[in-house]
Amino acid sequence: MAKAFRNTRKGITGELEAAERDLIRRLFEDIISMLEREGIADEDPLAAMVGLDSKAVKPEDSALLRLLPDAVKNDDGEALEFRRLTERSLREDKVAALRASSLLLEQSHVQLTAEQARLFARAVNDVRLVLADRLKIETDEDAQALHGIDDWSQAEDLDTYLALVYNFMTWLQETLMQALLDGLGRPESGS
Repeated sequence: MAKAFRNTRKGITGELEAAERDLIRRLFEDIISMLEREGIADEDPLAAMVGLDSKAVKPEDSALLRLLPDAVKNDDGEALEFRRLTERSLREDKVAALRASSLLLEQSHVQLTAEQARLFARAVNDVRLVLADRLKIETDEDAQALHGIDDWSQAEDLDTYLALVYNFMTWLQETLMQALLDGLGRPESGS
């Protein structure tokens, strides 16, 4: 069973069983597959180098829209223009964080620097955003209603299973953020 992340002299450490690490890696891969677009290789190399995406459109998948929200409200034209200027680099940053975080899960004893912990927290947050969308979590009350679901043996349907995974990822993120907060002002190990 997972042990909470904590801030130690050696960095931010936690324990995850093999099945937990495999689950998290699969979740990261699922989000990567949502974020990676096909046909990018055919685009103008100069536009790709500066991060422009002339083919960017508002995502139809509500979960992907949570990952890549409109930056401008009440003006679809401006929102689309901003998306064309920024979405490629946002997608690439998210994918890079997810891939790097997956590599951090090689051993049951997870030991992170503060920078790795922040990267890992971003990846976990992206997973939580997608799970929240799939579970129709819109408010704090919606999320609170799911917190009582904690018995894996009771997972008989997809929504219960997703709620259990959501709660696990929420707990993981909370312990990671608390460990980061506990380390504020403390010099990072190896410095």
